[in-house]
Amino acid sequence: MNIKKHIPNAITCGNLFCGCLAIVSAFNGNLIASAYLVGIAAVLDFFDGFAARILKVSGELGKQLDSLADMVTFGVVPGVVMFQLVGQAWWGMNIHDSTFDPELNTHLTKYYPYIAFIPFLITIFSALRLAKFNIDTRQTTSFIGVPTPANSILICSLPLIQAFQSTLFGFDFNTIITNVHFLLGLSILMSYLLVAELPLFALKFKNFGWADNKLRFSFLIISVLLLALLQFIAIPFIIFLYIVLSVINNMYTKNKI
Repeated sequence: MNIKKHIPNAITCGNLFCGCLAIVSAFNGNLIASAYLVGIAAVLDFFDGFAARILKVSGELGKQLDSLADMVTFGVVPGVVMFQLVGQAWWGMNIHDSTFDPELNTHLTKYYPYIAFIPFLITIFSALRLAKFNIDTRQTTSFIGVPTPANSILICSLPLIQAFQSTLFGFDFNTIITNVHFLLGLSILMSYLLVAELPLFALKFKNFGWADNKLRFSFLIISVLLLALLQFIAIPFIIFLYIVLSVINNMYTKNKI
C-alpha cells in the first residue's frame, strides 16, 4: 500500500472532524470552542492541498473530499454559529432592554422562528459557492466570490471578540455583535459575497519572488501587523482588507490592459 497518497486525504478528514466537533460545540452554546476548531480546520485545509502538491499525489478523490469537508466546516459551522449569535442577541435585547414591553415582546417573538433561520442562508450559499468552484475553470489560480474558509473565519471571530476583546480604544464592539440587525445584515451580505462575480486573489505561491507575489506578500505583512496590534478584532478587518485589495487589484489590472 502506498501510504504517501493517503496523507493529504487524512489531513482533509482532520478538517472534517474539526467541523463536526465545532457543530456539536456550537449547539451546546460553546462558540469559543467552535471558533478555535474552525481555526485548526483552516490550517488543515491549507496543508492538505500543500501536502498533495509536495507529495505529487493530487487526484479527483482528494478534490471531492476537500469540498465535502469544507461544506461541513466552512458551510454548516458558520451558519450554526451565526444562528446561535442571533438567538443570544435577540433574547438578550428583549430581556435587558429598559423599554421592554411584554405585549410587544410577545408580538415579536411570534416572528422570531422565521428571523432566527436567516443565518442558514450562509450554509446554503456556501454550498452554491463550493459547487460553482468545482466546475468553474476560471478559479484554478484565483477565486470568484469570497472563499468559504474566509467567510467562516470572519463569522467565528465574532464570539472570540465578544469574549476576550470587546473593547478597543474606548469603543465597545459588543454593541455591534449583540445587535440583531447587524448580525442578520452580515449574514445576508456574506451570503451574497460567497457567490458574487467578484474576482479575488488566491494565496497560492508558484514561487516566492517579490515581483510575482507582491500583492500576496503585502497582504500577509499587513495582516500580521494587524493581528499583532488588534488581536481578534483584526480578523474582520483582514477579511474585508482581502476583498478591498482584490477590488483595487482588479481595477489596476483592467486599466493596465
